[in-house]
Amino acid sequence: MGDSQQPLAVRRLGLTDMKITPVGFGAWALGGGEWAAGWGAQDDEDSIAAIRHAVERHEVNWIDTAAVYGLGRSEEVVGEALRRMRPDVRPFVFTKCGLIWDEQDTAAFPKRIGRPDSIRHELEASLRRLGVERIDLYQMHWPAEDGTPIEDYWQVLLDLKTEGKVRAVGLSNHNVEQLTRAEALGHVDTLQPPFSAIERGAAEAVLPWCAENNTGVIVYSPMQAGLLTGAFTEARAASLGRDDWRSRSGNFQGDALRRNLDLAEALKLIAERRSVPVPAVAIAWVLSWQAVTGAIVGARRPDQVDGWVEGGRIMLSPADLDEIATAIGKTGAGRGPARPPIAA
Repeated sequence: MGDSQQPLAVRRLGLTDMKITPVGFGAWALGGGEWAAGWGAQDDEDSIAAIRHAVERHEVNWIDTAAVYGLGRSEEVVGEALRRMRPDVRPFVFTKCGLIWDEQDTAAFPKRIGRPDSIRHELEASLRRLGVERIDLYQMHWPAEDGTPIEDYWQVLLDLKTEGKVRAVGLSNHNVEQLTRAEALGHVDTLQPPFSAIERGAAEAVLPWCAENNTGVIVYSPMQAGLLTGAFTEARAASLGRDDWRSRSGNFQGDALRRNLDLAEALKLIAERRSVPVPAVAIAWVLSWQAVTGAIVGARRPDQVDGWVEGGRIMLSPADLDEIATAIGKTGAGRGPARPPIAA
C-alpha cells in the first residue's frame, strides 16, 4: 500500500458479491464543461492522475461515472485510466444509462429515455468507451420521461444482469414508489440518491426502504458540490463560469448560499478537533447513516483526493453528530432529518 495510513475498510454492497470501500471516486466533473451539466474546463491527464492516485495510493476500489458525463468523455477518461493500471489493482466500475444527448446540440440538456432498445445500445457504447467486458454496476440514471414504464426499463436491466453483461443493477434518483415497483420484478441491488448535510431528503423515506430491502446505497454529492469543503466562499460562487452548472443552482446563490457556508463553518470546528480536513467530516456524516454503504466523492486533481479520503476512515461520535444537528438547526441550511437515528 502506498499510503502510510491504515487501509480503508470495505462494506458489502447490498446483497451483491462486491465489497466496496466507504468512499468511491466520482467522475462527473471529469466530463469537462462543454455540455449542459458540466463543471468547467478539465484536463484529461489531471483526471487520470486523480483516478490513479485514489486507486493506487489510497486503495479506493470503485469509480462511479455515467455515459452522459461529458457526453461520453468521462467514460473514455476512466477507460484510459484503467488501461494504465496494473490488473491486480483494477477498481470496480459503476456507470449509468437513460440520458440521451443530441449530437447536434450538445448544449441542450439530455433527455430521459427508458426504451429497452436504447438502454441496450447505451450499454454497448459504455463497454466500448470503458474498454471492459462487463460493467460491475449498471444504473438507470433518472426515471424515464419518454413514457416508458419503470417495469420495462428495469426488466431490461435485470436481463442484462442475467446475460452476464453487467454484474449488478441499480437505480439512481428514484423514489420509494418507483423502487417498490422495480423490486416486484427483481431485486434492486443498489440505489444512488443525492445526500449531504445540506440535501438530507433521502433520509426521510428512501434510506429506510433500502435498509428494509437489503439494497445497497451509494450516495452522491456528500460535500454538496463543494459547499461543504470548508474552502468555498461567496466570492468563489460569484466567480463560477457559465460552463459550470453550479452557477445556475439555488444552493450557490443568496441566502441559501450563506446558510450553507455557515454550516460548513460548523464542520470546520469538528475537523480541527479531529485533525482531519473539513471534507472528511462532511463525508463521515453521510456514512454515519446505517443504510449508506458508500459515498461518491469527486476529484479533479490528485491533491483533492487527499483532502477527502480520510472521511472513509473516521467515525463521528454521538457528540459530533449532535453538534452538526444543532448547527443545521441554527443555520437553517438544507432540508430533511438532521441526525442519524440513535441505535437501540
